[in-house]
Amino acid sequence: MAAQPTESVWDYPRPPRVEPTDETVQIVVGGEVVARSTRAVRVLETSHPPTYYVPADDFVAGALRTATGGSWCEWKGQATYHDLVGGGVAAAAAGWSYPAPTPGFAVLRDQIAVYPGRVERCTVDGEPVRAQAGGFYGGWITDRVTGPFKGEAGTRGW
Repeated sequence: MAAQPTESVWDYPRPPRVEPTDETVQIVVGGEVVARSTRAVRVLETSHPPTYYVPADDFVAGALRTATGGSWCEWKGQATYHDLVGGGVAAAAAGWSYPAPTPGFAVLRDQIAVYPGRVERCTVDGEPVRAQAGGFYGGWITDRVTGPFKGEAGTRGW
């Protein structure tokens, strides 16, 4: 696949935009590939690296387990959390989804987002993903995107 053009997160919109991607997304837990997809979508929001959402059907059987807790997004609605399981390892609350997303984000129904810092490895077209700093946000940093990114030290008020 040809290299993707570089993007600045400061050119992303607010409210966020959802766009399909044909990039190959892979998620590894416990040494096992628990998801591989060319049908992911990216959520792009000002100051954040993209968040990749993978169709639940692209996870291997048994890789998703409902976790406790949840959160609210002003744009997407009520999120539920998922443990990701692979190779005898459970990555606690490593993924989230929107079972009943707001109308503008209906495409996210049946899609799972993953915190790259809570699993062994995420890749986009073979490139290892770096986690968005701060622990709260789930952005995927690749060489394709430039910051600075919300979540880094000193960005709380952004």
